Amino acid sequence: MLYERRRWPLYHRPLAPPDSLALRQSDDPRAEIRRRFPPGSDLADELLGLLTSPNIADTSWVWRQYDHQLFLNTVAGPGCDAAVLRLKDTAKALALTTDGKARFCLLDPRTGGALAVLEAARNVACTGARPMALVNCLNFGNPEHPEVMWQFSEVVDGMSDACRALGLPVIGGNVSFYNESGGVDIHPTPVVGVVGLIDRLEDRIPPAALAAGQVLVVLGDTAAELGGSEWAAGCHGLMGGMPPAADLAAGGRLHDLVAALVDERAVAGVHDCSDGGLAVALAEMAIAGGCGFAVSSEGSLAGLVPAAACFSESANRVVVAVDGDQVDEIIGRAAAAGVPVAALGTAGGDRLVWHGAFDVALAAAHTTWRDALPSGLGVLPVG
Repeated sequence: MLYERRRWPLYHRPLAPPDSLALRQSDDPRAEIRRRFPPGSDLADELLGLLTSPNIADTSWVWRQYDHQLFLNTVAGPGCDAAVLRLKDTAKALALTTDGKARFCLLDPRTGGALAVLEAARNVACTGARPMALVNCLNFGNPEHPEVMWQFSEVVDGMSDACRALGLPVIGGNVSFYNESGGVDIHPTPVVGVVGLIDRLEDRIPPAALAAGQVLVVLGDTAAELGGSEWAAGCHGLMGGMPPAADLAAGGRLHDLVAALVDERAVAGVHDCSDGGLAVALAEMAIAGGCGFAVSSEGSLAGLVPAAACFSESANRVVVAVDGDQVDEIIGRAAAAGVPVAALGTAGGDRLVWHGAFDVALAAAHTTWRDALPSGLGVLPVG
């Protein structure tokens, strides 16, 4: 039976971008970053500072206090790029994650909405799952303020663009308005959840961890995109600029490639690159595996100042750890898929080394990351 396609009702309210938007977007942090951290600067303390950020630091002090095993169906739990739950009596599994970043949406809400979708889908792909559907929780200030209504409209349009490009149906969600304190509206904060399907789960998913001798490869391109980043905004209070570009076609190609590589177990380790950039993604993998690394800015990173290469939050990037005899295959498959690729260095030792940028003891990075949250809450570290 064919159903007539009808238009849905549209709700019209006054909307307009904030008066300060153009000034905020033009206040690019890159010039100030270059002034503070010219080439040759030691970025070791910057990396350690990022590892104490509440958005990056170890959260296990929280999630270890409740039952997260879900009737023993949990294959990958808290702290992973996405949770993986086995579907009993089948060979299938579900991957689930939630993501969002208000600072990107404050700088450019349409782009920020798309970036939230891209990150959630990318995290699911890192488990070998095909992203299948999306739910949302959209949190905004007072919609009677035209600038808040404009932010809401732009975020929804950005999310819609991304969902159409990635083939993700929106199957549920909610909107929370009037979130303000002392008359000040919160930043536009969309949070999206994506669920993906693993058709056949036969063995352990490659972890976001390093082992000695592996070659580290980054899939995706890195640009000097520091606007709204954890490093520029969170650590140094540089709140202006533009967020990273949201290349939806590139995101789709990356997700397909990563999901296939993980499904085939062609990579030994895999981790999404997001908050804190490549340096933090590598540090998290080193901490998880108890294994250091030595990398350098080569290939597509060579044209960037070290600070941008380390901490840029360009979207559509995944780090994979590959056995030495698999490197050429991975690079070839990425090139065939239209995904930029670069070998960064190797895993091994007990230090985190980015030549020309930082040299940090693995033990110091681990302790800093592990203790940041309980220390900030005034409780003793657990474990």
